[in-house]
Amino acid sequence: MKAIRIHGHGAPDVMRLEDIELPPPGPGEAQVRHTAIALNFSDINVRRGGFYQKDPLPMPIILGNEAAGIVTALGPGVTEVAAGDRVGYCGVGSNFWARTGAYAEERNVPAARLVKLPDAISDRQAAALMLKGLTAASIVNRIFRPKPGDTVMVHAAASGVGLLLVQWSKHYGATVIGTVGNAEKARIAKDHGCDHTILYREADFVAEAKRIAPGGVNAVFDGVGLDTFEKSLDCMAPFGMIVNYGNASGHVPPLDILKLSLKGSLSVSRPGVSQFLGDPVRFRQVAGELFDAVASGILKTTAIRTYPLADAATAHRDAEAASHAGPVVLLP
Repeated sequence: MKAIRIHGHGAPDVMRLEDIELPPPGPGEAQVRHTAIALNFSDINVRRGGFYQKDPLPMPIILGNEAAGIVTALGPGVTEVAAGDRVGYCGVGSNFWARTGAYAEERNVPAARLVKLPDAISDRQAAALMLKGLTAASIVNRIFRPKPGDTVMVHAAASGVGLLLVQWSKHYGATVIGTVGNAEKARIAKDHGCDHTILYREADFVAEAKRIAPGGVNAVFDGVGLDTFEKSLDCMAPFGMIVNYGNASGHVPPLDILKLSLKGSLSVSRPGVSQFLGDPVRFRQVAGELFDAVASGILKTTAIRTYPLADAATAHRDAEAASHAGPVVLLP
């Protein structure tokens, strides 16, 4: 089979399409023929070598940790799925950057980490939505649930997670402010429920947020990190919460918690997606919430940009340049 592997960290050019042998599935594993593979920013961080690794990853590695496909074979002891099932998965190791391997035509996956896909969810939707949707579901259903009267600011509102957070927050009755990089992304964010958009390259988002919500915002959902986190503290209403779930611009620096008191008795949450993915029961519960929200129309999926698996390097370059909104899927 063909797979995208890296033999060392670096720019997108380190990614190579190679022929490798896939062994039969082992005990507890199912072999999945991929039909759609997600591109996540964590893949870029793993490729660069800057994603939490304390110890170097053994090379070569196949990138990717999220995909959808068809079960083609079962290892001993598998009862969770059957051959022919449409399935998706989102991480197979204790940490999301561990045991990568989705950028491939086929893969052996622990059956406990697979979820069956309902008929209402296409393979491309599943690949595009699972990690992003599970992240959004964990935030709005378990960490800060927006309610009528709340104002929520979503950074990178036209990103994959951002668009889901916008829609879910709007569904729960909040007023939604989104920061975006350009006018086209502002249009997309508004189409998905943003009441206000801020073009952060043209305006100071702190000043604009204060103009829109003079009393401050009740929550900030921040997947950007370094460039946005500390400034966001100045946008908050008393007793507000900032949820940092990503680090697209770099890690958030250490925080002096006294600032939280001085700026209005604020709260901070930094969810770890592995906590929602590592337990099979919890994983399937949160996935069910996501699939139900899509099927019921609470969440509409934005246009999915696709690339052939062989063009994964181009897809990475475009993602790093933030040249388009919404999710990216690689097609084997």
